[in-house]
Amino acid sequence: MDARPVEFWPTSSIRAALETDDLTVWQRIVTAIKRDPYGRTARQVEEVLDTARPYGVSKAMAEVLQRTRAHLEETECAEVARHVRLLLERSGLAQQEFASRIGVPNDRFASFISGADSPSASLMIRMRRLSDRFAKMHGDRSE
Repeated sequence: MDARPVEFWPTSSIRAALETDDLTVWQRIVTAIKRDPYGRTARQVEEVLDTARPYGVSKAMAEVLQRTRAHLEETECAEVARHVRLLLERSGLAQQEFASRIGVPNDRFASFISGADSPSASLMIRMRRLSDRFAKMHGDRSE
């Protein structure tokens, strides 16, 4: 098998590796997928699985892709929620006032804070601008 890192393997090597019974090679592929769930190796595995015979490891690799991507999304949603909370705190506004000033209902804004939902990019910019404006106003008053 190819001694280079999995991320440098051609798709044909990924296909060959998935067709073997070599658990250590499969583990190398899984590690690469976990490192970058939407990266080159993950896309190659997807391509192989889309065109492959249903050999034993196919279902497991498809599950690794699905679970790793779901975990990444959860982590990213949590990171966005932390950022939204930071913008709210920095503004000095009450949650309901902040939500009103960005034009969303308070319950929807609460879902951003909890990480249950993520705001659009344009809404993130609106939140940052509001937070910047009020943080600056608080800074000007304290001088």
